Order: sequence, then structure tokens, then C-alpha cells
Amino acid sequence: MEFFCYHRDRPGSLALRDELLEEHWSYMDRYAKELIARGPTFTADGTAPSGSVHIVDLPDSAAARAFAFDEPGHRAGVYRDVLLRRWRNVLGRTMWDFPGGPTEGNRYLVLGFGSGLAADLDVPSGTDELIAYGPLLSDDGTIWLGTAALLRAPDPDTARAVLTADRYAGIEVHDWQFGGRR
Repeated sequence: MEFFCYHRDRPGSLALRDELLEEHWSYMDRYAKELIARGPTFTADGTAPSGSVHIVDLPDSAAARAFAFDEPGHRAGVYRDVLLRRWRNVLGRTMWDFPGGPTEGNRYLVLGFGSGLAADLDVPSGTDELIAYGPLLSDDGTIWLGTAALLRAPDPDTARAVLTADRYAGIEVHDWQFGGRR
């Protein structure tokens, strides 16, 4: 089962986040084979991390909750909240398989929060810049709650346009980069 996990940083937690970076990476190393994508998001001015994205394939919801809530930064209070949803890997690959590589161009996390009938369930046409893409689902995988995408785009507005705007209660766009050890 695939899960989308987004830890949002608590204001003022940067020093603690930095202090726990090696513990975070060591924790994630235990899930290296299960990770589909990972990486930090950044503040609007790009000067500091604002969150941490992990898309992971785990046996069940209990394993996903353990993954999200046992993470060292979460346990220490780095994050203000955690968005954890079932997810479906529509592209069928990991971020490491993205033909555009890890560093070229601007990268974004786009989160669309569902409203009404499901939207954007299939890969959008003409979007070779998608790194990861799929619906956010209820715990049992039967109810559409939104869509999450990681992509390369020239700017936030272009990134936002990957989703059908009028089908969502809200859409967030965050600067994002490939994560992991450097």
C-alpha cells in the first residue's frame, strides 16, 4: 500500500530540525527500499525548510502511522502537523527514475484538497515533468480526498496548473527538492 506523508514544520523549529538531520536520514535509510519519493519543502522565500515529503510503500495503515509518527523530528517536536493519506502511484515509478534527474530546474509539491467528485485520477497529458503523481485517498483507499504531485515546472503557477483548479477546495504549491543524503 502506498502512502503520502507530509510533515509540516513548526515555526521556530529550524535549529532542532538541523540538530536531528542525521537521525532523520538514518531513520529514512531503514525505509530506502520502500521510498517512492522524498524531500524537503521550503518557505516562499526559499531560505528555510517548511516541511518534509515522503511517499512510501508499506504493508498497511498501521505501518504507515508508525513510519510517520516515529520519525525523530516528529517525536522531538519539529513538526506542527502531519498529513498522512493513502496514495496511488499513477506513474508507477520512484523519483529516482524521473528522466529529468534530481537537480535541473525548479521543483514543486502540489497538493489539491478534494471537494466533491474525484478529479485528476489519470496522468495529465503533456506533463513529462511529473516526478510523482497520484490521488490522496481515505484509509481504506475507496474515497478520493485530493491529489498530490511532485513536478518540475518553470514557476509555481505552471506547477499549480497540473490540477483542475475548480475541482478542489484548495490547492497548495510548495518549493520542493529531491531529498536524502548528499
